[in-house]
Parts: sequence; structure tokens; C-alpha cells
Amino acid sequence: MKTLRKNYVVDDKGRRQGVILSMKQFEEMVEDLHDLAIVAERRQEKTITLAQLKRNLKRDGLL
Repeated sequence: MKTLRKNYVVDDKGRRQGVILSMKQFEEMVEDLHDLAIVAERRQEKTITLAQLKRNLKRDGLL
């Protein structure tokens, strides 16, 4: 699991109001959210066995 280095933006009373992330961290988070959205969309799809996947990849010339 990745560790995020966070810098907080605080108000005059020291309460956290926001967070500053590096562009790399932000882009990684956006990519992770995109990946999770795809997983959620595909959750109901029919599954196949590993053996079937290998056969399909070989048939398509990808393995």
C-alpha cells in the first residue's frame, strides 16, 4: 500500500481545511479511482477460468 505524504492547509484556528498533494500523488489517485470505477462496472460480468483466458489469449495471438 502506498503512503501519501500530505501537507494540510489550516485556517486561523488550526483546523484542517484542505490538503496539498504532489501532482504525481494526485494523478495516481485519479488513476486508482478510474480503475475502481471500471471494477464496479464489470462486477456483474460473467467470469472465465484461467485456463479459458489462456486459450483465448493464445487464439488471439497474444500469448
